[in-house]
Amino acid sequence: MSTESGAREGLSSVTRGTLYLLFATLGYVALNFVARVVVVRSVTSSEWNSFSLALTLAGVVAAIGTLGLPSAIARSLPYVHSDDERRGIVRGALLIGGVAAIASSVALWASGPWISSTLGLPELGPALEVFPIAVATTVVIGLIAAIFQGYEDVVPNALYAQVLPPGLFVVFLGVVVVAPRVGLTYESALLAYVAANVVTLLLALIYALRRLPRLLPRGPRAAGAAARLWTFAVPLLFVGVMSTVSGSGDTLVLGAFHPNAVGTYTVSLTLARLLQVGIGAAAYIFLPVAARFLRSDNRSAVQLVYVTVTKWMILFSLPLLLLFFFLPSRSLDFVYGPGYATVIAPLQLVVLGAFVTTLLGPAANAQVAFGQTRLLAYNATVAGLLDLGLAFVLVPKYGIPGAAAAWACANVAYTGLSLVQLAWITHVHPFRPHFVVPLVVTAVPVAAILALAPVHYPLWSLPVIGLAIAGLFLLVILLTRSVDEGDRLLLGAIEGLLGRPLPLLRRIGRLGVPRDRR
Repeated sequence: MSTESGAREGLSSVTRGTLYLLFATLGYVALNFVARVVVVRSVTSSEWNSFSLALTLAGVVAAIGTLGLPSAIARSLPYVHSDDERRGIVRGALLIGGVAAIASSVALWASGPWISSTLGLPELGPALEVFPIAVATTVVIGLIAAIFQGYEDVVPNALYAQVLPPGLFVVFLGVVVVAPRVGLTYESALLAYVAANVVTLLLALIYALRRLPRLLPRGPRAAGAAARLWTFAVPLLFVGVMSTVSGSGDTLVLGAFHPNAVGTYTVSLTLARLLQVGIGAAAYIFLPVAARFLRSDNRSAVQLVYVTVTKWMILFSLPLLLLFFFLPSRSLDFVYGPGYATVIAPLQLVVLGAFVTTLLGPAANAQVAFGQTRLLAYNATVAGLLDLGLAFVLVPKYGIPGAAAAWACANVAYTGLSLVQLAWITHVHPFRPHFVVPLVVTAVPVAAILALAPVHYPLWSLPVIGLAIAGLFLLVILLTRSVDEGDRLLLGAIEGLLGRPLPLLRRIGRLGVPRDRR
């Protein structure tokens, strides 16, 4: 397969999967926001802090309970050559993962009383009695989604991991709220969350039982496939543990020293993670696509897809960075309403860190595709230790800003180390002129205007400003002639998804092609 044809096919899969996951993740954010508002207005502040901390603990245990299998499955299924091997991989993953799901949930349940008493949070106890059920469902749903990810099918992840859990949570909360003589309490909110996860798992199992036989018919299994999967997954287990530490360790340390600040801190993290929605969605489908390219040793296609994906995800994250960093107070008022002035500086720290990770592209997923799992484990270790180390140093004295600094530094370190190693070994990186020039030419003047102009922007103007920044980025791409071959192939992929040509876009795009390439 040629580089161009392979890249076109890969960009088609990445574009389709990214769009699905992008909308699903935005739905996830919106539904979680609704659920958050409902719960916050119905329980006490101490109960909300305990709820937030329990969610973080459950997320950490669930991430560990996957044993690194999701990434290993997503890479191994497209990389192997026969269905016999794929059957062995799927069966081994479900057996090992099922046992791990039960073990991780039991571990959290057993340690719940000790955790709540140690932190001095009695409201945390009830949450840690029922959230272990959600841990088990999350692990199994993640395994199911990873199996379909290996076939470049993002629907299970979009639907069962992103949309349905918070969607059903909102529905169940609404039922409790309107039910006569019931009302929403802390305990009923906990049960609604767990019920949403259980129902989602049942629906995911039905989907898998109906859909998987079409992709992988019954037949013999290759001997040793499960063992090879587990061997590949072991470093990724360590990566998963340390990545979870680098993503949540600061929150846990904050909960230990300032337990009543956890709920407020999650406000800034929620907005920061919006910047990573686009690149996260693209990275999810990039992994199996890159693995398929590497099976035929088509590294040029991997490079082309990598830089193209990263370039266009900047279109999504750059406006959010500039708004959240330079207009943090107005952004918080727009999303949450007044009352969050204490997280202005933390918001600026975490959004800056989140943007840098977006800027570097899906480096960690690319390393998995290239089989660089040992290096990835080293990177995750550095990031995890950095997050915990900075958190223990900064959080006791500075509270939320200290946690934000630890989170930002750890996340940048993880992705930055991955990209440096990836570029050194494989020469895959996004920093080509057609990526860097539009970014700098757009970001610098807009940042100067937002930072220096003494304007009190009305709340309704923030979405308009964000769209204007995105439009300016597109205009700068044309004016600086930064349209390249990857952009042309991406447009072809979009036309294929729509089932019709887009001649106007092609004519506009030709204005941005360097003259020597026309």
